[in-house]
Amino acid sequence: SIDTLDYSGTGLNSGSKVVLAAYGEVIRHLCTEVPAALKELRSFINPKLVLPGIVVLQTADFSNYQNAGREMKELDESLVDSIDALQQTAIIIIADDAAFVSAALNNFLWVAFTRCNPSHDIYGIGAFTSFKHWGCKGPMVLDARIKPHHAPPVEKDPAVEKSIDAFFAKGGSLHGIG
Repeated sequence: SIDTLDYSGTGLNSGSKVVLAAYGEVIRHLCTEVPAALKELRSFINPKLVLPGIVVLQTADFSNYQNAGREMKELDESLVDSIDALQQTAIIIIADDAAFVSAALNNFLWVAFTRCNPSHDIYGIGAFTSFKHWGCKGPMVLDARIKPHHAPPVEKDPAVEKSIDAFFAKGGSLHGIG
């Protein structure tokens, strides 16, 4: 389905879609700590475990897709010899702030799935195409950095928060509801 609030593309209702389907017997166990290979990278820093099998890395701000392609190629070249050591890592998220992404499930979901346009921002370690089907031998990589066409992050205004809290305080019109 298309969502008018789809922020991943460069225009209204223009973000691409991807389906990840998993079915069948367990083929691997997911990592529960950051693999050593991801701790030794130069340009990709601050590795954090988000969920089992999902690690977020932080790197320089997104500038354009030509540079992003070079950055992701550098990541692939740095990790392609570690594919065996990364078999328990299913997804690597590339983000502006790894600590924020890993701090809460909501942060991960928001960043990973509103800042990644599948047709432009999915890469893979050891990526290949076979009979028109894309795949990767290592982790799938989602470039979930803020892009120039994205709206700025919504942040709470402390003054507005304080005025809203007054409605819920004792004596306020919404006291006892929530």
